[in-house]
Amino acid sequence: MSQTVAERIAAEFGDMVYGTSRHEFTGQWRVDVKRDAVLPVLRFCHDTLGLHYLADVTAVDNLQMPAPREQRFEVIYVLENFEARDDLVLRAMVPEDDPVVESATAIWKAANWLEREVYDMFGISFRNHPNLIRILLPENFDAHPLRKDFPTEGIGYRDRFPIISREDA
Repeated sequence: MSQTVAERIAAEFGDMVYGTSRHEFTGQWRVDVKRDAVLPVLRFCHDTLGLHYLADVTAVDNLQMPAPREQRFEVIYVLENFEARDDLVLRAMVPEDDPVVESATAIWKAANWLEREVYDMFGISFRNHPNLIRILLPENFDAHPLRKDFPTEGIGYRDRFPIISREDA
């Protein structure tokens, strides 16, 4: 059924869809869309296709990936229809110079926390989000740790903590 859902999205949104594909390992269907089409496609999935459950919102940073990518970031939505036992992955391409995508909170209340996590970890903003603030890191933290250009050794914030030895603990 996921193939039918993917084909209906592609037919409905035409050139706003980059393409559809099936993941070999899981058999799950994916639809890649332009970021301007995210909200209309999500609304169509919810209202017309019966994908009422938003299982996840996450992101991928394509920096330093071996194959060239359309954009640096991808915002990924995992949608499910429990009655039809069907699921779909929707992937929106988001550019590095303007990492903003429309919020899905108008469709799913659960998107609130999921989008805040993506904002916190990747720095991707969600337009019209009701409370887009950091959820995992302090407000004064000025980086996004899941970006590939974030240094693996951190940015020096640990250097400000006192070192306590086992003997002193």
